Amino acid sequence: MKRLIAAFLIVLAAPLWAVEPDEVLADPVLEERARAISANVRCVVCQNEPIDSSNAGVARDLRILIRERLTAGDSDQEVYDFLVARYGDYVLFKPPFKPSTYALWLAPFVILGVGGGAALWVLARRPRRVRAEDQSLSAEEEQALTKLLNDDKDRDPT
Repeated sequence: MKRLIAAFLIVLAAPLWAVEPDEVLADPVLEERARAISANVRCVVCQNEPIDSSNAGVARDLRILIRERLTAGDSDQEVYDFLVARYGDYVLFKPPFKPSTYALWLAPFVILGVGGGAALWVLARRPRRVRAEDQSLSAEEEQALTKLLNDDKDRDPT
């Protein structure tokens, strides 16, 4: 149990290890802004990891760059604009909704719609099951069934 708790605490503390002590700003307000921006910026090496928790060299450079820009007086949006101008919309975890990213934003809905339409089409084409009460036996079938049941009773030793 102690190992499980220790592993859980390590996983929770892992993002804290990426930011080096020499990167941390003295001003807690600027540091909080830098952390917020870093959490929304994708590491261009790791691809699906924020630079705030990445140990890649490029991520470190980006964290330092963000802190330098904030210290110089840039707003959060100006920092994002600078990063997008340098690396493209890909660097943001939530890219803006504009013509060059329409496919990125709309593709999940299109795929869901096509998949749902295909599922409905398959279900509509599937043969319907006929309920037992909807089927009635003809007189000949009833006689044959009765004969089979009676023959089976005659053979049953119990």
